Amino acid sequence: MKRDIGRRLLMKIIGQEYFTCRDASTNSFNQDLRRLSEEYCFGEIWSRPGLPPSTRSLLCIGMLAALGKTSELRLHVGGALNNGCSVDEIKEILLQATIYCGLPTGVEATRIAEEVLKERGITFDAVAVPQGA
Repeated sequence: MKRDIGRRLLMKIIGQEYFTCRDASTNSFNQDLRRLSEEYCFGEIWSRPGLPPSTRSLLCIGMLAALGKTSELRLHVGGALNNGCSVDEIKEILLQATIYCGLPTGVEATRIAEEVLKERGITFDAVAVPQGA
């Protein structure tokens, strides 16, 4: 039961296409890890009523940025958009993480987020950069 709940929630967060690829790549080596993720992470924790999915997504972005887990960060930036988070909310979470985790961490996390946003068709206007010292 928890696994079914977790799988439905995970599919909503990461999207049908990625979820289908994930299922297709499940094998005897990684199946227990996938089950743990589906049952406990998503079926037990993400499905709790205390926080909305959008808040959980933003928390994951901050924590994954802090840990330098770029593959997972990529998934959760997309998931945050799927959960209704705004681009500004994602940007603010990354700025907050930068202050507490350091500039290199923030630069890398922002680069990953920008890639995901561009893949989603979200573009940004160029801005004038001050010249001189």
